[in-house]
Formats: sequence, C-alpha cells, structure tokens
Amino acid sequence: MFESYLARQPIFDVNEQLIGYELLYRNDHGEKSTSDGEQATTEVFINSCIDAGLAKLVGHHQAFINVTRDVIINHEQLLPPNQPLVLELLENVVADDEVSTAVKSLINKGYSIALDGFGFDNKHRGLIQLAHIVKIDILNINAGELTKLVASLRSFPVKLLAEKVETIAQYDHCRKLGFDYYQGRFLYKPRIMRDRRLPANKLHVMQLLAELQKNDADAKELEKIIEQDVALSYKLLRFINSATFSLRRKIESIRQAVVIIGQDETRKWASMISLSGIEGKSSELIRVALLRAKMCELLTEASGQGNQGSAFMIGLFSTLDALMDTPLNELLSMLPISDDIKDALLYHRGSYNNALNCTLCYEKGDWKSIEDTGFSDATVIACYLQAVEWSNESSIQLVA
Repeated sequence: MFESYLARQPIFDVNEQLIGYELLYRNDHGEKSTSDGEQATTEVFINSCIDAGLAKLVGHHQAFINVTRDVIINHEQLLPPNQPLVLELLENVVADDEVSTAVKSLINKGYSIALDGFGFDNKHRGLIQLAHIVKIDILNINAGELTKLVASLRSFPVKLLAEKVETIAQYDHCRKLGFDYYQGRFLYKPRIMRDRRLPANKLHVMQLLAELQKNDADAKELEKIIEQDVALSYKLLRFINSATFSLRRKIESIRQAVVIIGQDETRKWASMISLSGIEGKSSELIRVALLRAKMCELLTEASGQGNQGSAFMIGLFSTLDALMDTPLNELLSMLPISDDIKDALLYHRGSYNNALNCTLCYEKGDWKSIEDTGFSDATVIACYLQAVEWSNESSIQLVA
C-alpha cells in the first residue's frame, strides 16, 4: 500500500469526539514530503491514499494532508476524493490570485481546504473567505494575541482548529476561547484530580485487571474471575463470536472460550473489553491503546526476542493513566505485572523498550528517532499498517 513512513494524528471536536486524522508521511529520501516542496511526491501520496482506500487509514472520518503551493497550483493530476479529504495549505503559500483560483477549483473537485499557520491580515482575507478550516498553532502565539486572533476570525464562516494542544490546561483554555477542533497530545494526558481516590467504576476495572493479570491463575480460576462480572462475560462471548475470530462453531460459555482461544488470549481480550468500558473517555483513546498494543506485539514478534503477550500488554497499558486520570506508577502498583512491563512503561528501559519507543515515535511522526530502535523501515511500516487495520476493526467490535 505505502512504501514510506505514514502515521496519523487524531483531531477532535469540543466533545473529544474524533472528526479526522492528519496524515504524516515521509518520502523515500527520509524527509517530510510536506516541507520539501516535492510536488510529485505529494501528488503520488494523495492519489495513493485515494486509490488504496482512505477508509483503511481514517475510517469514515476526514483525512488532513499538508500540501505546498506547487501542488495547489498544478493540481490537475489529483484524483477527486472518494471521501472527506482536507488539503492543508502551509503558511508559506503566498495568497495571490493564482492560488485563490486553484483553491476554488479544488473545492469544486470535492476537496476541503484548511489554512495551516496563516495569520489574520488583508493579504490572507480572500483565502480565509474560501477556506473551511483555519488551524492555529497555539504554542506560537501568546494568550492575548490568541484571544484577538480568534475574535477576528469569528467574522468568517470557518471552523477554528487549535493545534499543538499538549496539555489539559491548554485544551481547557482553547475550549473557553471557542475553538471548534483540537489537535495535540492532550488526549493522552491524565486529568489529575485533588481527590486521588479512583471512582467506583474505575476502581472496579483496576480490580478486575489485577485479577486477570495473575499468571498463577489456572483456567478454572480465570473462568471464575470473568463470570463474576456479568457484563464482561456477556461482552466477551459476543466478541469471541464476532467476525474478528471467525470461529466455526458458536462459543456458549466462558469455559469454552478459555479452552478454544487459550488463557492468554482470554486475558488479553477481557482486559481490552474492561478498559473500553470506562465512561467519560474518548473512544479514540482506547483505539490508540489497541494500536500501540498490536504494534508492540508485532515488533516483538519481528525481533524474535521477548514475549509477544507481554509486549501487547505494555502497549495496552501505555494509556492507562489517561484512561484512569491517575499517575501511571500508582496504577501499575495495583497490578501483579512483571518487572519487564514496569521497566518499559515507567522507566523506558529493558527488553521491551525498543518496541514501545518505536511505537510512540511513529505515533508522533518522529522518523529520525525510529532509526535508533533498530527495526528496519519495511518492518516498522508493515507493523504499523497492520496495527491500524486491526485496531480499527477491533475497536468497532468493542464499542458495538
């Protein structure tokens, strides 16, 4: 499908619901195609996305792709999008008549337009009137100027997107200013409360996870742990009987499930179902956890070193603090997990660190750091795309 690094970063609305992904990619020369002005590379990438099916990458959501002036002006080779696709004009694009004419043509072709990093002044007024979205880098502007800029842009029929929202405090501030969309790593940060006690529903999940992680529990004990939670038992049986497993016969009991798919797989899926049931969290957060889990597992399998099940749990638990709004070290102290898992999650060391670090760097589009993890480009790309497809399918089943 793709031969170069490709990652996606989520974009949310005011309710933390996913509205789309920005696609980050790198060309064959190891550079970000969005910044090197290579028109042909960008055209090929966009058309590859459309041909291969954007749905594999973004589902039914919007896809945001950065483009240069050359791509905008010479867009005849771009295929009409088969689902919502947003072209982001970089701030160095001169807003002249030639660009405005090309933007109108692209809109008629079916593309949406976002302005990335544009300031509010007369030379940009024409493009702002045409655009659907204006992205504002909140780290590149002080609080007073940000307030004025938002107020000025509100006179235009555009949606405002705050990018590089890295903390919960920044997210809350942007919400007060009235931004429509948000992009950044705030979703992965816990909202630490003064009362550090876990609410009853989250405490129940942690207690259940602790029981599920007991390696000394035999099949009979595992069956008993799951059956004590009626909701979990029901969801697990429904999930195992879904198209994800494609079993030849229907599984009618937890005992059958443990025997047929095995204890490790039963623990894994029961843990995922438990985490996906946490209330008040964006469904994208559990999707990220699933993607990280699968990619860590696949990278560990490719390396031939380490336990794939442990690698999976490391990826899954990497968002545990954000899901529980509690520091990760406190949560891990409640679980009977190995030192290898704790070392990777808390101290970024040990035999599983390369897989986790590679996964997190890929998520951020930090291509340079990926090279230091020792995995080949082909392995990383294949593992990521497989993890994306798997996490998309699994998350749909989990929330069904």
